[in-house]
Order: sequence, then structure tokens, then C-alpha cells
Amino acid sequence: MQANKMKNAAREIGVSRNDGVRKRTVNSLKACLMATVLASGFSVAVPETASAQGLFQRLFNPENHRRQQERQRQQELQKKAVSVKVAAPRYLNYTPDTMKKVSLAPLSEKKTAELQPAADTTEGGDPAKVETDIAPVEPVVLTPFDEARPALKGLSITALPEVGEALISYYREHPGFVWVDENGVTLKAAKARKKMASADRYGLIPEDYFVPLPALSGLEEADRNAALMGFEMQMSAAALSYALDATRGRVDPNKISEYHDLPRHELDLVAALESLAATEDMEAEFASHQPQNEHFRALVAERKRLKAEDEDANQIVIAPGTFLKAGKSSPEMKNIVAAIGKNGSDALKAAHVETLNLYDGSDEYAPALVNLVKAYQKESGLTPDGIVGKNTIKALVGETNAAKIAKVELAMERSRWIPEDLGNRKVFINQAAFTATYTAPGDEPLSMRVVVGKKSNQTNFFYDKIEIVEYNPYWGVPYSIIVNEMVPKLARDPSYLDRSGYEVTTPGGRKISSASVNWYAVAAKQTSVNVRQYPGRSNALGEVKILFPNRHHIYMHDTPAKNLFNKDVRAYSHGCIRLHDPKGMAAAVLGKSKEYVTSRIAAGQNEQEQVAGDIPVYVSYFTAWPELDGSGIAYYSDIYDRDRYLLKAIEKTEAERKKARTAG
Repeated sequence: MQANKMKNAAREIGVSRNDGVRKRTVNSLKACLMATVLASGFSVAVPETASAQGLFQRLFNPENHRRQQERQRQQELQKKAVSVKVAAPRYLNYTPDTMKKVSLAPLSEKKTAELQPAADTTEGGDPAKVETDIAPVEPVVLTPFDEARPALKGLSITALPEVGEALISYYREHPGFVWVDENGVTLKAAKARKKMASADRYGLIPEDYFVPLPALSGLEEADRNAALMGFEMQMSAAALSYALDATRGRVDPNKISEYHDLPRHELDLVAALESLAATEDMEAEFASHQPQNEHFRALVAERKRLKAEDEDANQIVIAPGTFLKAGKSSPEMKNIVAAIGKNGSDALKAAHVETLNLYDGSDEYAPALVNLVKAYQKESGLTPDGIVGKNTIKALVGETNAAKIAKVELAMERSRWIPEDLGNRKVFINQAAFTATYTAPGDEPLSMRVVVGKKSNQTNFFYDKIEIVEYNPYWGVPYSIIVNEMVPKLARDPSYLDRSGYEVTTPGGRKISSASVNWYAVAAKQTSVNVRQYPGRSNALGEVKILFPNRHHIYMHDTPAKNLFNKDVRAYSHGCIRLHDPKGMAAAVLGKSKEYVTSRIAAGQNEQEQVAGDIPVYVSYFTAWPELDGSGIAYYSDIYDRDRYLLKAIEKTEAERKKARTAG
């Protein structure tokens, strides 16, 4: 009976259009529910109208209730999906290679083989009567190195761990002096010291390889031996450190940022010391560890030219890498104020005459000075934010010799991160120059403008080998773009991809609607889908792409956005390299004509063609690099601030080495 009343009340709620009738009916149903519950012996609070209606839905319209719950669940998932973001690679807090204290005590004793009598093992021999045949023992002759060995027991040096290991290995196998003899320090050592003192010619720091001469006058023999042995070990450590720095660079690029992906060059240090020991030509031996290629020689020559030029006596120099915000301090503050005083307009100087007159040379970046800098930035067409960085410095002093030398030296360091032999056929991309160049013996270089990654989507620094040219390509959308850019759109419009020329498939290849995907699960990596854009005019990759498979998902390709090539600063992509002449580049790496590439595209089929031969591609970053025609060095803006991060890494490296020198 009670159940029938409840059903009738529920029916009246569903059909009544009168709010008063609906309310009375709901109250009636509440009473029925209460009576039913009380009759069962339970107590319960009377629900609000909305709760009662939810209960009715569950009892009498379960399908509608299920759909409503699913809609609510999808709305919650959409909110969650939009909140998930894929972080871009980041810059790291650089940690320099650590110098270690290496004990040389293992070399203090000479190891000799012990002679053992041989047992008579001939047939019929009597084991109880062992005959021995021992050759007369030659008297042990001690070399000068052996005589000085005891000094090694308490001797240690501070060096890179691999240098310390190489010293122990070398002198264990070759127990002899390289740099001294019975008369003291040799001419060979003097030549080596002179060569290491000129390390700055190659962008290195001479102090890192300086070894003081031993003071031998008036020493007893034991002390003299100890001084010579100490000099010997320090010289070998310095020479090996020079060879290591010249070969692979002082800085590990992969510890600067996650945008760097460059395997560090290896050097057989024991073999390097063997080579030094075997020759008297220190000039050639030390030079052999520097990169042996044309671009490095051009950088060395440019640095020499810049150093030889007489600087303008009135030229103001602000240290490269200076970065200053309001409230901070810098020794460059006086140069900043001086540059504004020299180059600012009369109107600007009149408006800030009190600040200029009262400035006392302090390092503090005070509020009045911030206002002065903001005024100069505005006058120079820059954003007046008061931050003194590379653009403001350039506006203040231009490209000074000091700034150019700094860029050349950073280019030398970066040159040590890439192979010494770049190859005969190659593609060299310089992100800072926004150019890509194909070169091959006997062919005219093919150089073109490129678009590289935005500052928020920087192109990585790495190298690989070109493998495939793809015609009428699909664009496989990277996970980061799906999550960061597509998911927010899909939250508002779940069918967005279905209507926009994209294909969504399961990992098994089954096509599905974008509206059916749980994009939160995709963003959270709980499930996986593939998204790709169909070939066509609107395809982000245009008509052709050139693949060199890598973990960064970076490749060269065409683009429908041709207008960007007219800009001077071309950092607009998600990280890939957009080519101004993609057909020309495809033809070059294939060794075929541009007409051939055009015909393959015109066929309208998505097809791939393997690239024959070994063609490396260097996706590099140099703010100073030789001009293609050999006319000199070109200088470029530091679009990603990587010069600043590299300078910081070098500063930390030098601080670590200076600390080691002081402790030693």
C-alpha cells in the first residue's frame, strides 16, 4: 500500500508543472518514505528536496541517473585534464667536475717478481729430492726515479679523478722521469710550461696548468729528490688536464641543461702521457689535442685579431654575462651609469641629472638608478623593465671587442662538444643564426633560413644521422603538445580533433573518436592514444619532412607558415627545424634533383625514402661562427640565454679549480 502511494507521488512530481503542487507532492512522498522507514524500525533525517529527487531518480529512473552521473564524472575529468601539464626541459644548477686529492703512495715502492725454485716434474722424478736450477741474481740497479720513490709515500696531488688514475697507471708501467733528470728541470719541461702558459690562445685558462719551478738550491739529496718528484707529478697532472680540457672542454654540457644532449669525448690519458714522454716537440704535441678543423682554426685566428686590435680609449665595457635586477649589486654598475652618461640623449640626461651627479660609484642598483636604466631602455626601444641583461648591454655599449672575444671563447668551448671531424657530407644547423647548411665535396653549399623553437620550446643541442625523407607526411603529435595545448581545447570541445583533420587511434591502431577518449587518463599517462594530423595543405609539416630519429622528436620539415621566414628573429616552432627550402634540402640529402622531390610530392601518397650514405646533422648553438664564404666570423644574439648559462658553468669550474690550487 505504501509503495503504491510512493509511486503515485513520484509520478505526480514528474508530470506536474505547478511548483506548489510539486512541492506538496514531494512533501507527501517524504512522509511516505518516513513512514516506511519507521515501520522498518530505523531512524533517518528527512532529506532536502534535491536529495529526495536524486533518490527518486535512482529508484524510478536509473538510466537517466546513470547518464547524469557520467556527465558529472566527465566534467570532473575535464577539469583534472586541463590541470595536467608536461614540463619543458629545464636549466640545471651546474655542478663542476670535482677535483680530488690523489695519494701517490702506491708508487713509492718498486714491485719486483719473486723467483721461486722449480720442482722436478720429469717422469720418474723423486718428489722428495727436488732439484732447483736458479740463475745467478743480477744486482738491482736503481734508476734516479727509483731513488726518488720514497718521496712519493707522503706525496699527493689535487686533480680530476681521471687524471689521478692515469698518473698511477702510467708511472706503475713506466717508472721513469718525463720532465726532470739528474741535473734538474729539463728543457722539455720548460717548453711544456711555456705552451701551457699560452692556453688562453685556445680559450682556456693558463692558471689551470701552471706548475711552479722547484727551488733546489741548497737542498740535501733527499729533499732535492722530493722536490723534483713533486714537480714531475705536478707537471704530468697539468699536461694531462690540458689535454683533457682541450679535447672535451672544461664544462660538461649535459649538466648545464636538459636541452643539451652531447656525449662527452673520451681521451686515453695514459696514451697521451706516453706520447708526451716520447717526443721533444711540445708545440705539436699540445696543439694536437685541440680540435683539428677549419672552424676552430678560424676562431683561434679571430680571437688573436681581436686581442691585437687597440681598444678605443674611451670605450666602456660591461662584462659579458652581466645580469642585474633592482635591489641587487654588481661591480658593473659604474660602467652601466657611465654608458648612459655617454650614450643617453640630452633630454634623458637632463631628466635624470640629479641621479647622474649624485652617483658615487657604488655597486648597489638603487631605485634612482633603476629609473635611469628604465628611461634609457625606453629611449632605445626596449621593454623598460629595469633589468640589465644582454639586450640592454648591447644597447648601452654595442658589440664590444670584449663581448666578441667572450663569444669566440664560448664557441671554442662548444666546438669541443661536437666531433672533431664533422664529415664530408653534412647538414649544420646553427640555431642562433637561424640557418641550416648542407655541404658536400665538389658541390656548392646549400644554405637556407630556418625557424627554430620558441624560448619556451627550445630546440635541443645534439647531433645525429639523417635516415629518411618522408613525402606528404603525417604529423604525429608529441605527447607534450597533446597535453599542454590540445587537452584544454578538448575539455571545451571533445570532438575538436575529429573535425580538424586529426586521427586518434589506440596503441593497437584502432581508430576512435576524440570525444570517446578519457583525456585526463591520457594526460596522467594512465592510458595511451596516438594522435596524428592527416597529410594536406594545413598539415603542420607541410609537404616533406627529413628524419634523423632522436629522443627529442626533432626533425627538419616544410611548413605552411611561410611568412615567418621574412622575420630576422625566427624562434616560433615547438622545437623542430622548419626549412625555407625543404625540397632543396630533401634533394640534397637524397643526392637527387629538386624536380624528383617535387614529383614524389605531386603523387599525393604518404611515402618514405631511405637516405643513402652517412650524412650527419648537427643541431648546434653558436653565437660566433665562421661565415660560409670564409670572410670572417659572424656574431649572433643569444636567443636562449645559453651564453649566460655557459659563462656561469665556466665560472663555477674556475672557482672549483682555484679552490683546489689554494688547498694544494
